[in-house]
Amino acid sequence: MSSIVTDEGVVHYEVDGRGKPVLLLHGWINSWDVWRDTMLTLSDLGRYKIYALDFWGFGESIKQKTPPFRIPSFVRMVDQFMEIMGISHAPVIGHSMGGTVALSLTLDHPTRVEQVAVVGSPINGMSLNIWLILAGNPTMAWLVWRLPFLLRLVVWMVLARDKPQTRHMIERDLSRTAMEPFFRSIESLRKTDLRPRLGEIRVPTLGIFGRHDNIVNPSQAEVLARGVRIAQVQMMEHSRHFPMLDEPELFYKTLLGFLDQA
Repeated sequence: MSSIVTDEGVVHYEVDGRGKPVLLLHGWINSWDVWRDTMLTLSDLGRYKIYALDFWGFGESIKQKTPPFRIPSFVRMVDQFMEIMGISHAPVIGHSMGGTVALSLTLDHPTRVEQVAVVGSPINGMSLNIWLILAGNPTMAWLVWRLPFLLRLVVWMVLARDKPQTRHMIERDLSRTAMEPFFRSIESLRKTDLRPRLGEIRVPTLGIFGRHDNIVNPSQAEVLARGVRIAQVQMMEHSRHFPMLDEPELFYKTLLGFLDQA
């Protein structure tokens, strides 16, 4: 376990491998652990040094000031992390909300990002599952937080058809998340719409989406392909929201093929 202190709080991260730096960003109510197998796969090649971060309010990261827990604040967090770690630029890979942060970082700090890859990420926040959109409402968030059985019911309804491994991971990471980052981050994600700015992206871009994604509408793959000039898209036919867990071999093959293009 490693951590650094930024202007706004402590950022926990895990690192593995040697070589070119690559950043991995997790999704909503997740942690760096969603990338554990991906880290091992990439680091075993001996070409990449992998950094997997916990966003403020998730996993082991701590926000010290009054927390906005919004997409722009997570972008600042990644930018500060790279500055402190001496990483001038690197490929940035994000899952779900982490992919939205990665695209936002590419737009706001283009010299930081050498390549950007998103996995099941919303380009337009209204593509989220209706239950996640409702979770961004402060009243609804307060209600489900005060009634644990209701929160478990919502998680079960969204993830009922996912693998037990996926459900256990979400339940564990949710147990470490406070109410404020829970609803403020998803509220910010719902209000995010990167479609008007996609044409500004000039770096190689990869989108990996599950055909049966139950969290983010897989039509976001088409949005990415139409909006980014240098984009390639892989639709995973047997995956839901976690392609790295549902179809790991194809996922790693696709991701490595993209990274090796640089």
